Amino acid sequence: MLLRPDLRGTQSAVSSTHWLASAAGMSMFDLGGNAFDAATATAFVIQVVEPHLNGPAGDVPIMVHRAWSGQVEVVCGQGPMPARATIPEFQDRGLTAVPGSGLLAACVPGAFGAWLRLLRDYGRLPLADVLAPAVHYAEHGYPILPKAAEMIGSLAELFRDEWAESGRTYLVDGVAPRPGQRVRNPDLAGTYRRLLAEAQAAGGTREHRIDAAHRVFYEGFVAEAVDRFATTAELADATGRRNGGLITGADLAAWQPTIEESATLDYRGLSVHKPGPWSQGPVFLQQLALLEGFDLAGMGAGSAEHLHTVVECAKLAFADREAWYGDPEHADVPLKALLDRAYADERRALVGEAASGALRPGSPDGRDPFLPPLPDHVAPADDPAWLAQLDDGIPAVVRRTAARGDTCCVTATDVEGNMVSATPSGGWLKSSPVVPGLGFPLGTRGQMAWLAEGHPNALAPGKRPRTTLSPTIVLRDGKPYLAFGTPGGDQQDQWTLNFFVNHVDFGMSPQEAVEAVAFHTDHAPSSFSPRSARPLSLVTESGRDEAVLAELRRRGHEVQEAEPYTLGKVCVTGRTDDDLVLAAASPRGNQAYAIVK
Repeated sequence: MLLRPDLRGTQSAVSSTHWLASAAGMSMFDLGGNAFDAATATAFVIQVVEPHLNGPAGDVPIMVHRAWSGQVEVVCGQGPMPARATIPEFQDRGLTAVPGSGLLAACVPGAFGAWLRLLRDYGRLPLADVLAPAVHYAEHGYPILPKAAEMIGSLAELFRDEWAESGRTYLVDGVAPRPGQRVRNPDLAGTYRRLLAEAQAAGGTREHRIDAAHRVFYEGFVAEAVDRFATTAELADATGRRNGGLITGADLAAWQPTIEESATLDYRGLSVHKPGPWSQGPVFLQQLALLEGFDLAGMGAGSAEHLHTVVECAKLAFADREAWYGDPEHADVPLKALLDRAYADERRALVGEAASGALRPGSPDGRDPFLPPLPDHVAPADDPAWLAQLDDGIPAVVRRTAARGDTCCVTATDVEGNMVSATPSGGWLKSSPVVPGLGFPLGTRGQMAWLAEGHPNALAPGKRPRTTLSPTIVLRDGKPYLAFGTPGGDQQDQWTLNFFVNHVDFGMSPQEAVEAVAFHTDHAPSSFSPRSARPLSLVTESGRDEAVLAELRRRGHEVQEAEPYTLGKVCVTGRTDDDLVLAAASPRGNQAYAIVK
């Protein structure tokens, strides 16, 4: 029995990881907006009401389908590393990895600029209308999520004693807010009001005012505040020491969001589109290429053969991610070869009856893979990798700043056939101190780059660190079909794969596919510091048949059962064959919400 209904409508659909954000997005249609306006408004509200999961200075890949052209494109909101970010810069500080929190890991803020680019080039409404709901919640308050309150509580000591501006922003009378308590962020509201006023004063067309807002953020008072803070403050981070930042106002001024072609693969007659290898998106496509050679439907949903096959294919695809993915503007990424059917056939032969514990990247085009040296760190079975903390030896309150898996999801579809899927993340309240006067922290995506010369994902100035963020758009017969994504760090392209296979191979409705028991492996090294891994792991939500679990263990999988409805928050919108809009939202976490009309 479904916990939530399959939603269908005739006009528009929004699904996101917060109900207030979904409602804000839906309100844009009442103003004459389209799916792109709705997604942007949804995202700006999510930055306010899910500050523990994302923020304006974070990162976002935005997948878009334009009804008027039929094209699928990617708006890249992953900012690059600063000009001063070099491998020797970190090594001279005695570091072997980019820390998972603080100012050293900050990239150029990409999220705000990417949403403005989407709004300018694809939307219809003025920025003031689209930002209005976010300004309202920042100024007048919103009920804080229990997880956000819990996170603030765990960091209250750090916020009071070290990250003072974070304490001023998120603590209420010096203590963490209660779950559900009304919380305000007047500094963020003030930032947006000033930005809108300066953009409005620039005059001109709607597009000119959006461009002016970009300049205010990346060249005006916002950039000046970031420069002043990052270049003068020295605050505790995940190294256990106090460090300043490398980012400057010049780094912000030099950046513009780009619009790129998607990576794509056909699967069972569907055209699946993902961001490029500066994300982990192609790993979804590589998994599909491997799975296409198996009769998943014949195995039966939830069978041991089904789970074993999917997990073993995931191991192969993620091993290639570790060896080959990186910013294609700075590295020679053999993406065409990685997605080639002949390469998938060759790799598929490695899937055996027993679980593999080896990290086995392939050799596309006959090239030798490069795996950086991995740290000697294995997460214990009772400490799941997606919540694991840093090694002992660092003060506990600082270790908590490096937790990961913190992401949001925004999807929207309209009656015209426009679709958006995005996974905003970064700029979390727990990973970097709030910039004084702005009401938000910087991001820490730089931690995903390796300090290993010659690797595709090696850190370098102006280079995008390879992110885990990975939304999806699917076309059927050239027409818009599905837009979906989930939070979850490294697990995003496993939990959304669960959804997609459930729907396509096992015939489940979108809501059934979202709610079905989820699973993943932590086989590959985490993208987050300290890059822990559990090579034979298979994590599944509880509720599976004991015979299935026993067979998986017999095959060598180290099976761990998680609590029911805890793996992922898949959000979906799309269109049906008879031109209805559809939406689905995971019940996990009791906060994702889908709306149609």
